[in-house]
Amino acid sequence: MRVVVIGGYGNFGARVCRGLALSGMEVIAAGRNPDETGRAFGELPVKHARLDHSAGDFQSELKRLAPDLVIHCAGPFQAQSYGVARAALGAGAHYFDLADGRQFVARFAQNLQSAARSADRLAVSGASSVPALSSTVIASLGARVPTIEEIQIAIAPGQRAPRGRATLAAVLGHAGRPFKWVSGGKWRDAWGWQELKRLRFYGLGARWAAACDVPDLELLPRLYPEARTVEFRAALELGVQQSALWLAASLRRHGVQLPLERWAGALDWVASRMNGLGGTLAGMLVSVSGKRADGSRVEAEWHLTSDALHGPEIPCMPAILLARKLANGGITQRGAFPCVGFLSLADFEREFSRWRITTVMRERSLD
Repeated sequence: MRVVVIGGYGNFGARVCRGLALSGMEVIAAGRNPDETGRAFGELPVKHARLDHSAGDFQSELKRLAPDLVIHCAGPFQAQSYGVARAALGAGAHYFDLADGRQFVARFAQNLQSAARSADRLAVSGASSVPALSSTVIASLGARVPTIEEIQIAIAPGQRAPRGRATLAAVLGHAGRPFKWVSGGKWRDAWGWQELKRLRFYGLGARWAAACDVPDLELLPRLYPEARTVEFRAALELGVQQSALWLAASLRRHGVQLPLERWAGALDWVASRMNGLGGTLAGMLVSVSGKRADGSRVEAEWHLTSDALHGPEIPCMPAILLARKLANGGITQRGAFPCVGFLSLADFEREFSRWRITTVMRERSLD
């Protein structure tokens, strides 16, 4: 299978290229400034293409590459159109992306369903930590908590992990801005990088975590209508950075015009100078609570712990796993979907073991 990876030289795109090449696929790393020296991929047989997804001739140039699958890794996705997905389908290719933009993923199916079915291809959005991994974990925890009433998701990236300018811009984009989440049975406003909560991550200890806007906040209430609370937070490793971002978000929330997104490059440089203060681990937490079949109340938690430098592999895993399944004939659906229900936790666990990523499940009665 020939796969074109848009943004194939970026923080996540290069990892996707390497994972697919190691799986025996024909991989073309595409970007505005291709690295034809091979430094990004070593001795792996990854091809190169100059391709700008914002250019007027993008669709014709993409079609010229004759892809079987296009994987879009060039974020941030929050302000993007579905142009890359439409171009991929127009070129007769399947399409996956690593989008974490809430509206981009949540509205993907309704905007692309007709085009995907007409092309008889599969188009999947959100093949990343959210909603692909998070929703898979919640489905697994559902065996312990049949009636899910509360969902809490949090990520704790390692300070030493490479961030990527696009990722940082996406985070800064919603800092101090309102979005909706379900809390206490009602849709209410939450504020980006506010709503602080102290959470304990297995192997990492306690961190302050702040609210972030992700597709799960819209998708999960549809999947679990009895859930009265669905929240997502992120916890930076260094308290000084968490506090600084909380303060900047608070100022913006109260009307101070801070162009945080435009400062992404400079802020990434500043943060990188502090890497020596970071530890060696990163983590993720998914917690659900509700009722067992007998009516008793229960809480179940899933914790992931990884080496901080391996943390960025996690958002890349769903796209790699999906591509393998597609190449092996393991996915027969056609149409456009958010990345929910395509993978099992066992699929992820096999990939976790390659990177020495560990997971732990805990359960406790609440009665």
